Amino acid sequence: MLRFIIVGFMNTGNYYILYLLFLHIFGWNYMLSHILAFLISMVGSFFLNSYFTYKTKPTWKKFMQFPLTYVVNISVTTASIYLLVDVLGLNETVSPLLASVIAIPFTFLISKKILKSGPSH
Repeated sequence: MLRFIIVGFMNTGNYYILYLLFLHIFGWNYMLSHILAFLISMVGSFFLNSYFTYKTKPTWKKFMQFPLTYVVNISVTTASIYLLVDVLGLNETVSPLLASVIAIPFTFLISKKILKSGPSH
């Protein structure tokens, strides 16, 4: 779990840098910025979780299944960002960080199931 949290912080940092770049430098809508940053950082997360968190060899099969772990994550974070920004009126710069924290337990359980299945070499 500790390794997952470390990777989660790294991945969240990557996501957040991309999000801010898209939002503030490119001037894109916060939701478009969120989704693009999320998809790009998901690839890095796959490799970090494979090698560091679960110490397993990444395979094409696992790479294709890994986005399933993020279906829940992107659903939770996207809904949370919408609620935080559009319903509660919170800042669109800070809201993605709060939404990411909410999704961590769900992502851990699903990614562990996918990445730990099958041969580990």
